[in-house]
Amino acid sequence: MTIAGISVIVLTKNEERGIANTLKRLSDFDDLVVVDSDSDDRTVEIAERYGARVVNFVWDGNYPKKKQWSLDNAGARHSWVLLLDADEYPSNALLSELRDLAPALRNSREGAFDIHLLYRFGGKLLRHGHVVTKRSLLHTSRARFPEVDDLSAPGIREVEGHYQPESTAGVRRLRHRLVHDDRDPVSSWFARHNRYSDWEAHLRLNRDLRKEIAGKRTRKGRIFDAVPFKPVIFFLYAFVARAGFLDGRAGFDYAAALALYYWQIGVKTRELKREAAHD
Repeated sequence: MTIAGISVIVLTKNEERGIANTLKRLSDFDDLVVVDSDSDDRTVEIAERYGARVVNFVWDGNYPKKKQWSLDNAGARHSWVLLLDADEYPSNALLSELRDLAPALRNSREGAFDIHLLYRFGGKLLRHGHVVTKRSLLHTSRARFPEVDDLSAPGIREVEGHYQPESTAGVRRLRHRLVHDDRDPVSSWFARHNRYSDWEAHLRLNRDLRKEIAGKRTRKGRIFDAVPFKPVIFFLYAFVARAGFLDGRAGFDYAAALALYYWQIGVKTRELKREAAHD
């Protein structure tokens, strides 16, 4: 049964490895758009084969960045948009929830819906441990990504940083999960998070920017940002308190990898502070 009333926008750049796996799971939606950033592989060809309308995005170095630009300019047919990364798709349970929700969205007063992720790491979907929440179902006139003063920051460029879109109306949370089905080699995960940690370290050196972005994160994100001894605390939280150990070795690896990510941020922040002190 077709899901009418919700457009899907998928963000891509050189995603030929996994984009077919994503798009074939979105066939129930009546409007599917891929916003691509000059891919030089077969991403566009595959997207068109699966019936997506492909819109190219070229970043000009300013705001809006890719997510907000897509909401404004990709030509979504509906006011409600499910905004996805190239390796994300709704679980079967979430598809059913969205199918039931879609008719009510016409008269809804909300501006956005938060969705928990079901994350694949090390070849396994992790059902325990730390859970990421994304504000992924957005009303195009009631939700907007903030413009923060991070254009000179390293690590994150054409896509918005690790903060949520802001809603001028209510925000609800859906019951079921969005699958984050990352099938790239684990080395690509470490490469991405190495770049992300550059951005995070820059924030910590710039107190005003850090304060600005902290207010745009989830409550859970703000708490994590403030705790001391974060690598150790996060590992104990994810692997023990949130029962990540029930996911076996993959659960341990994911908790350890994220703890290492927070350790990287700390090391890079201290290095930047030493460099600033010597200027």
